[in-house]
Amino acid sequence: MSSNLHIAFRFLTAKKRAMLMSLSCIVLGVGLFIVTQATTSGFEEFFIKTILGTNGAIRIEDKIQYTMRSMAAGGFSSKYEIKTKEGRKYIEGIEEPKLLIDAVKRFPNVAGVSEVLHGAVIMRSAFKNESVRVYGINLDDHERVSDIRRQIVRGKIADFPGALSGSIIGIEMAQRMQLELGDTYQLEVGGQVRRYRVTAIYETGVSDIDRVRVYLNMGEARSLLQKITGASFLQVGLINRDRAQQDARSMTEVLQHNTKSWQEREKTWLEVFRALRISSAITVSVFTLIAGLAMFNTLAMIVMEKTKEIAILRSMGFTREDISQIFLWQATIVLTIGTALGWVLGAVITYGVSKTPINIRGIFAADTFIVSWSIWHYVTATVTAVAMVMLASLIPARRAARLEPGDVIRGTAQ
Repeated sequence: MSSNLHIAFRFLTAKKRAMLMSLSCIVLGVGLFIVTQATTSGFEEFFIKTILGTNGAIRIEDKIQYTMRSMAAGGFSSKYEIKTKEGRKYIEGIEEPKLLIDAVKRFPNVAGVSEVLHGAVIMRSAFKNESVRVYGINLDDHERVSDIRRQIVRGKIADFPGALSGSIIGIEMAQRMQLELGDTYQLEVGGQVRRYRVTAIYETGVSDIDRVRVYLNMGEARSLLQKITGASFLQVGLINRDRAQQDARSMTEVLQHNTKSWQEREKTWLEVFRALRISSAITVSVFTLIAGLAMFNTLAMIVMEKTKEIAILRSMGFTREDISQIFLWQATIVLTIGTALGWVLGAVITYGVSKTPINIRGIFAADTFIVSWSIWHYVTATVTAVAMVMLASLIPARRAARLEPGDVIRGTAQ
């Protein structure tokens, strides 16, 4: 052990209570920072997973058509045409889904493509009537771009493809219409009424989906909606979801269809989660700020009380850098112990929180707190604590280094 570190330990034990206060604030600051970031990041990640498992990473819909504007150049005999954003318009739906699917699959990051046809209908049960939306899908393709199989909470999805009159409905819809597995109901559109059976019931946790979305086999949906060709949109699954925005831009340019990534579709909710992470980090950082102020006050008091000892050390040949190091070592020791204990506290509380039962429905379905285990939460908490505590320790450390033995003897040291 170096002499500077040994002296730092000796000075540290002289102010045990003050140092314990700083230590406890560091532990709380680091621990709570880890917990809040783990929970907010966990819910955000779960929300993203729910959205990707329901609506896919990219949605392709509506053909883009540009209007041409003629501009004279060099007289009436010479003209050229340009495309402008103001002249862009959209043609609803996809006219040639098979050709478009083949083109989409050529993109290297694409994991799967599902053709979807949807339309508004009236659902009639023995208890009430409601407006819902039919989604026609090919199950094998749709499973590659969604979590529909894992979202089934009642029934067997394997029974769906073979049953022309079979359907998959949301759990909220089943509750509102008082339908159970095997029950029948009617769908009405354009004056025609058809009867369907509940093959399976799904739950995404997203109320806007579970309440209105009915899945039918593609052939049956085409017959019901009287749309023999075309599709409403293509749902695309990606290998790397983080590249969705870049891929969406490329697809828009190449395919000339309106293409939206999951980041663009869910921009509002993603901003909400980001704001929650930042606000929670600022709130719990108050404990670390208090630890820094307590450390500043403790070291300042040690400088005042150990003036003679500092003068003796300077007379013995200790340089100003040595004196600064002695006081910075004290802050480092407390910071190291506090950070280590804060990591343990954060991990223990995070684990306990992850087992706490809750009941969230609306934007996703969760029965316990969702947490994210990431080393970066621990790193960020440590960096925050180091920045605040060490910066607060620099002022008293520099003040101690400026003390001169002669000033101490004359009583003129400041």
